[in-house]
Amino acid sequence: MSEEKAKRSRWLRNTLVGVAVLLVLYALAGFLILPWWLQKTVPEQLDQTMGWQASVEDISANPFALTLEARGFEAVDGTDEPVVTFDRLMVNLSFFQLLTGVVGFQNIYLEAPDVRVDLLEDYSVNFARDWREANPPGDQPEPETAGPEESSEPLKLYFSQLAIDGGSIRFRDFTQDDVAEFHITPLDLSVSDLATWPRDEDDSRYSLVAAVDDQSIEWFGSLELAPLSSEGRVELSDIRYDTLAHFLAPVLPWQLRSGTVSVESRYRLFAGDTLSLDTAEGRLIANDVAMALSADSEEPALSLGDLEIAGVGFDLANREATVGMVSFDQLSVAAHRNAGGEIDWLASLPETKADSGAEQSQASTPFRWSIQGLELNNSRLQWRDDVPPTPANIELTELSASIGGLSHRLDEPVSYRLSSALASGGRLSANGQLTPRPFNFEAALSGSDIALAAFEPYIRMNANLEVVDGTLGFDGNLDLDDQTDPMTGTFSGTAEVAGLNLRLPDESQSLLSWESMRLAPIEFNVNPARLEIGTVVLAQPEANIVRLAEGQHNVQTIAKTNPDSGESASAPEPTDTGSDEQPPFIFRIGELQLQEAALAYTDRTLEPPFNTTFDALSGSISGISNVPPQQGQVNLQGQLAGVAPVEFTGTLGALGTEDTSNLKLTMQNLSLPVLSPYFGRYVGYAVDSGKMELNLDYSITGTQLDASNTVILDQMKLGQNVASDQAVNAPVKLGLALLTDRQGVIEVDLPVSGDLADPQFSVGQVVMRAFVNLLAKAAASPFTMLGSVADLAGFSSEELGHVAFEPGTTVMPEQEAAKLAALASALQERPELLLNVRGAVAPEADGLALLKERMAARGEETSGEAWEQARQAYLAGERQLPPEALGKLASQRALEVRRILEDTHGVAGEQLFLLDASRQAELTDNGQVIVPFTLDVR
Repeated sequence: MSEEKAKRSRWLRNTLVGVAVLLVLYALAGFLILPWWLQKTVPEQLDQTMGWQASVEDISANPFALTLEARGFEAVDGTDEPVVTFDRLMVNLSFFQLLTGVVGFQNIYLEAPDVRVDLLEDYSVNFARDWREANPPGDQPEPETAGPEESSEPLKLYFSQLAIDGGSIRFRDFTQDDVAEFHITPLDLSVSDLATWPRDEDDSRYSLVAAVDDQSIEWFGSLELAPLSSEGRVELSDIRYDTLAHFLAPVLPWQLRSGTVSVESRYRLFAGDTLSLDTAEGRLIANDVAMALSADSEEPALSLGDLEIAGVGFDLANREATVGMVSFDQLSVAAHRNAGGEIDWLASLPETKADSGAEQSQASTPFRWSIQGLELNNSRLQWRDDVPPTPANIELTELSASIGGLSHRLDEPVSYRLSSALASGGRLSANGQLTPRPFNFEAALSGSDIALAAFEPYIRMNANLEVVDGTLGFDGNLDLDDQTDPMTGTFSGTAEVAGLNLRLPDESQSLLSWESMRLAPIEFNVNPARLEIGTVVLAQPEANIVRLAEGQHNVQTIAKTNPDSGESASAPEPTDTGSDEQPPFIFRIGELQLQEAALAYTDRTLEPPFNTTFDALSGSISGISNVPPQQGQVNLQGQLAGVAPVEFTGTLGALGTEDTSNLKLTMQNLSLPVLSPYFGRYVGYAVDSGKMELNLDYSITGTQLDASNTVILDQMKLGQNVASDQAVNAPVKLGLALLTDRQGVIEVDLPVSGDLADPQFSVGQVVMRAFVNLLAKAAASPFTMLGSVADLAGFSSEELGHVAFEPGTTVMPEQEAAKLAALASALQERPELLLNVRGAVAPEADGLALLKERMAARGEETSGEAWEQARQAYLAGERQLPPEALGKLASQRALEVRRILEDTHGVAGEQLFLLDASRQAELTDNGQVIVPFTLDVR
């Protein structure tokens, strides 16, 4: 019994001794050997696997508490730069979890780690580079493959608490030309209750807080590793523009110059059989952003006060993205088009390369997206255009806009609203809805007090005009529809241009101005092109037309000159569409109302220059169109030169067609001295006094003009001579006197015809030329003209220029006496005319008659052979009359004409003049002696 006790006592003692020895050995291994081995092995392993030179100041372990602590770790890479350092690492294993087959870490604590991460040029990191260099592919042993019967169940790991305190990451980016470096500090990480196998208990929790200067990252939530799943929230606050610029440089063609961005979102991630990722409650805020198009740009092309995007969500599995309201505040965008027509924003975009690869297959589920709406407030848009000769600068200020819900359903209408002021003056607004596909646009548009001077550079691209003043206002509805090709659309509304003032460059006086022009209603159709305006009311328009010294009118200089041809661009000639075919562009104006219009005309080709005004012009033109058949009406009244009333009436055919327009113009009491410069040029005399009336009747078919111009000149008196190389070379005073009746009135009809499309054809010039030619013709053939303006009792103009006497007498036949009665009547109707009578004798006819009379008085035989002998002797000069006989007869004949005209027919004596007698008179067919007349003027 005692022996058995002794055996048990020895076994117990031996067991205790063994346990004690084991404990001593375990303690020696844990307290001494393990730290020594780790301190020796870790640097060697890092050298072999990574090529790093590592050192650890101290490693301690407590085998009984299952803790391991390392201090003062540092590893440098092949460039002798530190790659990983930390002050302290403490690991605490859970003994009881080891008994269940789980490697549990009660606590892992890393204090003040410092890690250098380099993103290399090939987008790999320095850790991978160091691994590849230390482990070339040929030196690595082939991995052993497990047999089918071997189990590959992973080791279970559990982390009760994992923490990084006061860590930092030094991140360097070598992928771009300028190496960027970011120092992330402090970096604090906390992970709790993390397992590598599926559990039904609560999820693991994690929290990450990091900062780069005043930029911060907060990431917290839950995490499971088997299967991988996570749910939480991430916040990036106050990310600076330079940080964003560096990472966005490969995809952003523009240069960020200021601003901060903050982003936050909730998320859920699950990586089981399928990958699932969705986010919610996302939000992006950007403040004080400025962006330039290039590094060379002095000023930013875009600046933004505030941007907020709320309600951002994304669902990867369902391929859906949602965005709440997108709000822009104080957005400013500047765009510039250079002289070559290149817009800076488009030019700054990288060139797109054609995709030469095969088309990628589309996912079976279409991507869905939606945006609750967009808002724009307190913004502006600047536009500079160097294409016009004078750069255009247009700026929209106080710009606000809103767009309703947008989504992938592009066939649904989207509402919008926009309003803005223009820096140059005026406001714009639009609201309505649009449908992206097929495109449909509906808008209620309005504008008020829009200063037209801001758009002058675009006007001057095609016209030599300066916009001194003027505003535009409009209000209407615009509808565009692209469901069919070509696009259709209409605009209906009203418009007004007020206070317009246009002038030619380098001119101080206005070319065209008006108080207001109102158009209502306006109906415009895009396709087929049609413009219809109900009423155009033009109030107090004024035009200033000047014929320049070179002969060209100032309005002809408006059109820009084509540099290739040296000619001004001109509109295409109108085409006759016929009655069955409509023109490509249709326009109609129901009525054009003129109120107190004025036209000033100056002709500087004359010396002195001619100028007059056509003012107080009021009335209407109705039925203006280019679609036949058309019968418009013209009814205008005004006054010329301040006193002469003018009336313009008639019918108007379709413009640009072969329809006929019949127009009539009447004018009264125009003071003729106004036209003195024209008379000086073409007649050679100024006009001292007189009045003019016009009655013009014009028929215009297409471009062909047939006109009747009745001109009445009352009491016209010519003034001083005017030197002019264009003046007619004829006694125009005589021509005027021939045309002037007893009351001092000249009435002539001057028909004109020609092609209005001929640039050389001028109605006014043709009429003036016709009148001057009439004067010249009258002066050259005065009796012909007298015959055309007076009743000559059946006598021809040739007969009126003389009377015939019986040879040797002052007796004229009865018919000749009647001729003097007709001539007297004409002289009485033309009191300015003077009749010159030249007494004449025919030496042979009159001499023989006087000889016979003389022989009879002496009782000599005057017949038979006696007369024949006397006749032959006279003709041979052997027998003569008294020297004064023929001269006396010639003078008596002139006196007889004067007596009959003055005493018998009452012609004023001051109109009758006797000229020196002629001894070489002509004979009529009947052998009568002709006494000729000539006409003159006072």
